[in-house]
Amino acid sequence: MPPKEEEENAPVPRAGSPPPHTTFSVRGVHIPNFSTFRPRDYRLPGSSAASHVAWSCDGKKLAAVGNDRTTRVWHAEKPIDVRSAMSFTGSASEVDYVAWHPIHPELFITSSQSDKRILFWDARQSKSTQQVSLKNPPAKISYSPDGRKILYTVVTSQLYFLDLALRAGNTKETWGHVETPILPVTTAVWNHSGDSLVVLRGAESQFRSVEYPKMTTQDSASAHVGGCTAVALDPRGRYVVTGGRDSILNIFDMTEWICARNITCTEYETNALSFSFDGEFIAIGSKGNYVDIVGTETAALVHRIPSSAPALSVAWHPSRYVLAYCGVKAKDGAPASANVPSMSMFGLME
Repeated sequence: MPPKEEEENAPVPRAGSPPPHTTFSVRGVHIPNFSTFRPRDYRLPGSSAASHVAWSCDGKKLAAVGNDRTTRVWHAEKPIDVRSAMSFTGSASEVDYVAWHPIHPELFITSSQSDKRILFWDARQSKSTQQVSLKNPPAKISYSPDGRKILYTVVTSQLYFLDLALRAGNTKETWGHVETPILPVTTAVWNHSGDSLVVLRGAESQFRSVEYPKMTTQDSASAHVGGCTAVALDPRGRYVVTGGRDSILNIFDMTEWICARNITCTEYETNALSFSFDGEFIAIGSKGNYVDIVGTETAALVHRIPSSAPALSVAWHPSRYVLAYCGVKAKDGAPASANVPSMSMFGLME
């Protein structure tokens, strides 16, 4: 590992020349001048970790969770500070993950590994509307495209589901468990129709497309040496991008299920991935103190955003070139309680 000073001052890799037919100008795509933007950092109080950020489906709200048992929600066009945040508390321990409903802009869910619960929230109310207790600690959660199913992975690398249905003894639909074959999975995302998923298992070098709810494998492809760690789906439905421990990212064509191109600008293991709203850019959070923005069709580095800490989560705005990300700056030789959590935004909301 290079010294910290060398890491922070490392030169940005020079992008290679992409094929002429894939350039933004040839395809008539206007891209913002990312070099004129400046990241805006916001410190989260009373927390030793900032683990995840997510936008509401209409892009008007931004949520962040961390280790202080509180989910904070901001109106995106107002100042992002502690005083302007709406706070939601219902977990007895830290909140690990947050996901917004794909259709309703006020609904979201949070998960806590320590509590072994998923809580359901309406941003217009201060208390959770429902909670579902789990047998295992949930790691990551995600709504299906229609908002009627939820997948969650657990720390023991298994995949489970909830669905919204009318259950015995209730007069309205509630969330409950779905019986499906159990798969060894660390990360999963729904496809756009909600009838299959792309799944990763951290120790494997492959990723798979599996049918829901039978959970049978439809396609698979080799992706990374040393295991897969992150995945994101192109909003246009053309590509799926995977990241791994080998610091290389692979962009797969979802029609042919072959690797269309590789991204090699990062030097560290991938933490998180996110496609921009139009699918033209991929944001990459890694174990380095920066966030990379790469062109999807060119696989070339477009811009590198310096950050105070490795980004644990990255999320593009659903309709603008605005990126939210979060991480934790660890102080050398200090206990975890002295770590400085922060959330950042890059881009303009105007």
